[in-house]
Amino acid sequence: MAQPSRNIFATDWGIIVAGLVIGGLAVFLQKMGNPGNMGICVACFERDIAGGLGLHRAAVVQYIRPEIIGFVLGSLFASLATGEFRSRGGSSPLVRFLLGMIAAMGALVFLGCPWRTILRLAGGDGNALLGLAGLVAGIGIGTLFFRKGYSLGASRSQSTFAGWVFPLLVVLLLGLFLAFPQIPDKPQSGPLFYSVKGPGSMHAPMLLSLGVGLLVGILAQRSRFCTMGAFRDLILFRYCHLLLGVLAMFGAAFALNLLTGGFTPGFEGQPIAHSDGLWNFMGMLTAGLAFALAGGCPGRQLFMAGEGDSDAAVFAIGMLAGAAMAHNFGTASSGAGIGPYGIHATLIGLAVCLVIGFAHARKA
Repeated sequence: MAQPSRNIFATDWGIIVAGLVIGGLAVFLQKMGNPGNMGICVACFERDIAGGLGLHRAAVVQYIRPEIIGFVLGSLFASLATGEFRSRGGSSPLVRFLLGMIAAMGALVFLGCPWRTILRLAGGDGNALLGLAGLVAGIGIGTLFFRKGYSLGASRSQSTFAGWVFPLLVVLLLGLFLAFPQIPDKPQSGPLFYSVKGPGSMHAPMLLSLGVGLLVGILAQRSRFCTMGAFRDLILFRYCHLLLGVLAMFGAAFALNLLTGGFTPGFEGQPIAHSDGLWNFMGMLTAGLAFALAGGCPGRQLFMAGEGDSDAAVFAIGMLAGAAMAHNFGTASSGAGIGPYGIHATLIGLAVCLVIGFAHARKA
């Protein structure tokens, strides 16, 4: 019998290469049109997609981000090619949906997912130090629940079709984007909405963004790249394998920013950021705890959804809903500061996460 081929991206050097490529491509997307320090941000991009679908009407953040589509399809192609596509799910789906909503709303108080936290640091944004501290603190709280036996229950094998539902929805989204491209200076094309100013109007060319997303999806699926997992493994097991990829991502982005003039150190005047330190910390603490309880950062959830994991897909859809609510309910931040109800959403989300943690800690 033929032996299965070795996955080189599962090695330390493999995940370092994956991190270097992801960090480099993120800065490249910034240079090609994506917003500053936002070459890749899953929370922000899902917010833009929610706006593009009309789920919120914040006109400055509406665009169908091809990178997200590429993440899912790249992971799908890689898992099919390696025989790792497996339809599974059924592990507390409503709880995972709720965690996705909370994660998105917390991340949008800070203005970034874990990947953007790294990219903001690599661009010199000092506010991201507090966001990173909050992320690690939230994951640290999550590890306390893990030590108490926290679990949302085992997922089970499902029909092959169930595993294909989310990738097919992503293909449908791509079809809509191609069928109704943006009309210059028009905010709407058919059923889709497009920003004509603000962060949503800033994007790299569509095919380039999709291609980068596909490559990142393939690399992340093979390497299991996950920011939340990196800090979880470090805290729980003193295991640094995934952390090597995160450090490599930061190193590549930092080096390229220095070489291209994209490094601007400071706290004030950073692109799409605010300097309210407490709520930068608290927003990511809530998001980090939600990521930990759900079992992966938002990027990793998309990659698992591409592999046929319906639970991860439910979390991703929850993030889409939470991102829309963040703008409809005034909880999302902007460069001017946190939203009028950002504090409320952060504290309520944190409380709900704690309830979920205690309710599913079997040794509590």
